[in-house]
Amino acid sequence: MEEQFILRVPPSVAERIERLLNEDPSSGEDKSLDLSFSENGRSGTFVIGNDHFPVSLLDLPSVVESYKTYDDSALVKTADIGQMIMVREAGDSAPDVVEYRHGITPPMRDARKRRFRREPDLNPELVQRVEKDLLNIMSGGTIENADPEVNDQEEDADGNACNANKKVAPIPAPKEVDVAEAEANTGVPERSDSEESDDSM
Repeated sequence: MEEQFILRVPPSVAERIERLLNEDPSSGEDKSLDLSFSENGRSGTFVIGNDHFPVSLLDLPSVVESYKTYDDSALVKTADIGQMIMVREAGDSAPDVVEYRHGITPPMRDARKRRFRREPDLNPELVQRVEKDLLNIMSGGTIENADPEVNDQEEDADGNACNANKKVAPIPAPKEVDVAEAEANTGVPERSDSEESDDSM
């Protein structure tokens, strides 16, 4: 597996990078590319030629798989890409979030809001209380703030479940035999295949 990232640049910078990759580097004015990050690892500077552009490292809302081919028919997976380096124009403001709002393709526009389940609204005090109770139980203690009404309801539910399991299944009534059918069956028995074969000899 390779380490890969997505580099998103403005159209003017994209033309310069394409020209630099396709032409002889010594002939063009953009002879150098450089990318450096600050100490926080989320912001930095992209340098092409003598121009400096601000950079932000953003997390993608979903993982993107990268593939390459050696024979133009079979694809080989090379990486899972989860981050994008966004190069901005000098006057553009830096994004105030760590996760990018959109995906890479148009169907993934505003993906976090449109395609993913919303995170549940949890009361932080309730989460801390439950965490503390779980730690007490794991260490051999008991729950401190147990609600007695909930415990009574649970015991009633357990008792009802036990009583339901103890119910005796009704015994099926014996099937009445039809008298006419019984008389019809008492007639001459049908001959078996083996008896027919004996007569044919």
